Amino acid sequence: MKYAIIIPDGCADHPDDFTDGQTALHVAEMPNIDTLAHRGIVGQSYNVPPELSPGSDVATLSLLGYDPRVNYTGRAPLEAIAQGIPLGENDWAVRCNLVTIVGDVMQSFTAGHISSDEAAELLNTTGREIAKIADGKVEFFPGVSYRNLMLYRGCDANDIPFDQATRTSAPHDYTDKNTESALPQGCGSELLIRLMRESERLFAGHPVNRRRVESGKPPATQCWLWGLGKRPNLVPFAGRFPGVCGAMISAVDLLVGIAKLIGWDRIDVPGITGYVDTDYAAKGRYAADALDRYDLVCVHVEAPDEASHEGNFEKKVKSMQDIDAMVVPPIVEKLQSFGDWRILISPDHPTQIFTKTHSHGPVPWVVAGSDVPMFDLGDYNELSAAQGSHCFKCGWKLMNWFLGKNEA
Repeated sequence: MKYAIIIPDGCADHPDDFTDGQTALHVAEMPNIDTLAHRGIVGQSYNVPPELSPGSDVATLSLLGYDPRVNYTGRAPLEAIAQGIPLGENDWAVRCNLVTIVGDVMQSFTAGHISSDEAAELLNTTGREIAKIADGKVEFFPGVSYRNLMLYRGCDANDIPFDQATRTSAPHDYTDKNTESALPQGCGSELLIRLMRESERLFAGHPVNRRRVESGKPPATQCWLWGLGKRPNLVPFAGRFPGVCGAMISAVDLLVGIAKLIGWDRIDVPGITGYVDTDYAAKGRYAADALDRYDLVCVHVEAPDEASHEGNFEKKVKSMQDIDAMVVPPIVEKLQSFGDWRILISPDHPTQIFTKTHSHGPVPWVVAGSDVPMFDLGDYNELSAAQGSHCFKCGWKLMNWFLGKNEA
C-alpha cells in the first residue's frame, strides 16, 4: 500500500463567518480534489484540544497521529531540530520572528516577508549585543525569512529562567492589533521582554532597515520572542505504524522538525518558499517521484495559511486552486500506478480570514483510494464534511484509521 498526505495549511474557515457559508473551499475551483471527495469519504476532525493553542505545532502533531496533550513541549524546539541545532538537557529554544510594530500595533508579523539574507544580516550584526542582557547565554540562529530562532543555553538545572507556565503569544494572532497584552508573562518573561526591547533599539537605523524603507518596504522593527520549549521525545512513526516509511516536503522548519523527530526523511525541493509564490508544481513532481522510495509521502503547503493571516480571500482561493491544479494530479496519478493506495487531504487547523488568526474547531478532510468506499457527500468543503458520519473528536486518531489500522 502507498500513502500520500497533502496538508493545505490553514485552508479551513468557519462557514458562519461568510454569507451563505461561502468559504474559500466553496469558492475555489478544485476539480481534482472534488473528484476525490465524490469517490471517497469527506469527514472532519478536531486536531487541537481546547486547552492548547491552535498552532500548526499542536495541530500537525495531532494530524500525524500524536496526542499533543502528551507529546507537545513547544514550537521552537521542533524548528531547532529541523535546523540541526542540538538541544541540551538544560537548553530552551525560542521562536524569534522579525516583525514590524508601529505604536504598539503589529503591522506585519513577517516584517513584510523580509528576505532570509536580510534577516541573517540583522541577527548576525546585532545578536551578540542583544545577548549581553542574558550574560551571553542566548544565541540567535537565522532561519527562513522572518522565521528565526533564539536559544538559551542553561549551565545546569538551576540556571533556567523559564518553566512550562511561561506564556508567550504568536505574533500572527495580533495582526493590526495592539500588542501590549501579548507580551510574555510568567517565569522568565522579564528577560524575554528586555531582549525584545533591546532588539528594537539595535534594529532602529540598521542598514538593512534603511535599505528597506528607501525601497518602500516595511522595516523589521524588532524581534518577537514566543513558542519556547525544551526538546521533546517522540516515538518514531514506524514504531507506531510498523511497515510505513515516511518523508516530508515542506518549506517550513516546524514541519521539517516534526518529520525528523518521528523518523521521516526530508525531501528538498528547489523553489518552495512557504508563501503563495511557492513552486506548487515542483512539490507535486517531487512527491510523485518520492513514492518510488517511500511508503508514505507528506506534502505541506503553507500558502493558504499565509493568505489567511493577511486577510486576503482571493489569495486563499488561488492557493487552493494552485494546489488542486499542480500538487494533486501528479501524486494521484503516481499512487494509482501502484494499485493499492490511499490519499488524505486535510489542513491542520482553521485559519479565519476575518480574524486573520488560527482557531479551534473542526477541519474538513477527504480520504480516497483503491479500497476506500464511496460516500459521495459532495465537493470538498466544511459543510460537506460536517454532514458526514466520519468525525474524529480526537484528531490524532484519524491517522490510525487512514492507514487502515481500524475503522472509524
